[in-house]
Amino acid sequence: MPTKGDDNSLEFQFDRRFTDLEMRFAFQEQALNEMSDALAASREEASRNHELLQRALEDLKQLRTLLYSDPANEPPPPHY
Repeated sequence: MPTKGDDNSLEFQFDRRFTDLEMRFAFQEQALNEMSDALAASREEASRNHELLQRALEDLKQLRTLLYSDPANEPPPPHY
């Protein structure tokens, strides 16, 4: 009959398996929290990049309007 201190006892095996499951769960929980934080940071960065891209596109539109304005609105060249 196995004793309480015996490495082969059912109680010891249960305790060992339970401890292993607790450690795995803690690791999974930590990894999930880290991934969640990384995803949140990535979303924030994507949002900032989207805003920067929108500003750059607006600036480009304004620049195109200034550079390629309607020639009918331009005054005649000085040699006329």
